[in-house]
Amino acid sequence: MTTATHSILDTQENPYALSHLDALEAESVHIFREVAGEFERPVILFSGGKDSIVMLHLALKAFWPAAVPFSLLHVDTGHNFPEVIEYRDRTVAQHNLRLHVASVQDFIDDGRLRERPDGTRNPLQTVPLLDAIERNKFDAVFGGGRRDEEKARAKERVFSLRDEFGAWDPRRQRPELWSLYNGRHAVGEHVRVFPLSNWTELDVWQYIEREGIELPEIYYAHHRDVFKRDGMWLTAGEWGGPKESEPVESRLIRYRTVGDMSCTGAVDSDAATIADVIAEIAASRLTERGATRADDKLSEAAMEDRKREGYF
Repeated sequence: MTTATHSILDTQENPYALSHLDALEAESVHIFREVAGEFERPVILFSGGKDSIVMLHLALKAFWPAAVPFSLLHVDTGHNFPEVIEYRDRTVAQHNLRLHVASVQDFIDDGRLRERPDGTRNPLQTVPLLDAIERNKFDAVFGGGRRDEEKARAKERVFSLRDEFGAWDPRRQRPELWSLYNGRHAVGEHVRVFPLSNWTELDVWQYIEREGIELPEIYYAHHRDVFKRDGMWLTAGEWGGPKESEPVESRLIRYRTVGDMSCTGAVDSDAATIADVIAEIAASRLTERGATRADDKLSEAAMEDRKREGYF
């Protein structure tokens, strides 16, 4: 008898047993409350992408009927999808939240960063992020990273210590037996916290369906003008695409993940509903980042290198 069969039978025999999604939700809510009790100035990274949306939904649940005791932080590359920025601002207003915006464009304008030749700004987010953390004295930073996304993220603990330079050292990871989290840190250090660590992309979408969570429309099938580069469908924009040799065409596509327009690819899809998306993901053999993020394909260790420098 498989573990899954045991789980189904246990739930049928014990009406008080938690379902898979209930158990994940309870773990995430526990993490939010632990951080509220251990840290002085936590902040939630919120981009308007599905994982940060689910993370905010869980935070709202964790502290309801009180307000969420954390502000939000968005590292804005300046090359974001308009639909996502509109969703971000509407959500902040709806829940009366405080939003900090760290602008990559501001750092380029004052000379602290230089535009990359390829036009992508995702790798440029690290400096504005660390500046915002230091300037606002944030001691815990919630991120929506999941272990199933990418091998470097699979190495993360739920509480991930960062040194005074914001750098991540896998050798300093702490054991988290029995869901006991160690938030101890020295002055100048901070902790990245990942409430969705044990979730999968499929879990996230099933939870979105169950909770009736609204998402930006680009997560569902729609017609868009795109062009192909390095095997991915990209949206045209001021960041540097398309080139003369890259014809633009209208296709029925959707986005599995959302980031900088210059490195976030769309997938051909007719999945127009949540049920359609869930069926599509269940049949997919590629992770969302593996299929649609050019910045992760720069090298075998691209994500881990960026995390060591202070990236999400």
